[in-house]
Amino acid sequence: MIHIYYVGHSAFLIETEKEKFLIDPFITGNPQAVDTLDSFDKIDYIFVTHGHGDHLGDTVEICRRTQAIVISNFEISQYLGKKNISCHPMHIGGSFEFPFGRVKMTPALHGSDLTDENGNVVAGGNPCGFLIEIHGQKIYHAGDTGLSMEMHLLKEEHVNVALLPIGGNFVMDIYDAVKAVDFIQPSIVVPIHYNTFDLIKANPKEFATLVGKRANVKILNPGDELILKA
Repeated sequence: MIHIYYVGHSAFLIETEKEKFLIDPFITGNPQAVDTLDSFDKIDYIFVTHGHGDHLGDTVEICRRTQAIVISNFEISQYLGKKNISCHPMHIGGSFEFPFGRVKMTPALHGSDLTDENGNVVAGGNPCGFLIEIHGQKIYHAGDTGLSMEMHLLKEEHVNVALLPIGGNFVMDIYDAVKAVDFIQPSIVVPIHYNTFDLIKANPKEFATLVGKRANVKILNPGDELILKA
């Protein structure tokens, strides 16, 4: 079984019988999160889609406590490496076969610069999404992105679960996210990155109605999980 647990905003915990993964672990300061950092004491890998604080989040503290390996772009990996965090750097279009399965870094249309502890802006490389294959199941986390024609290519991947932003303003709105579902044709789609802040208010039920029969829409509240058979 693969448990996809929604932490809130764009953050997820993915758990199998052998591994635990976090994606964009924004927990401290996340008004949606129902968990604390103490909830994540055994993590094997952390995926970071880009350098903004609501995605890089608590990566450093979690890694220092758990010795998790960060999978991110080269620039963020360099930044974290200077903090003695173990990283596996990748870049757009690259793929790698990990012990748990294949990961491909996909394009995202967004920014990625991060702010260090002194308030300085640090180049964060290209933003990305991840196509993560775990025990035969393909999970696509789009990261923060607008709609892009590159999403058409994911149709050939036969994505089992797509995690798509719908909040607008900084990312796709509901209507573009529906087009993304048309492009990707996943079996299941989970709307993310909405209602955390006033600027990204959206109605996931409207999204589900517009998607219709294109995919099975699962609306998760923080603390909910989706279970896949591996």
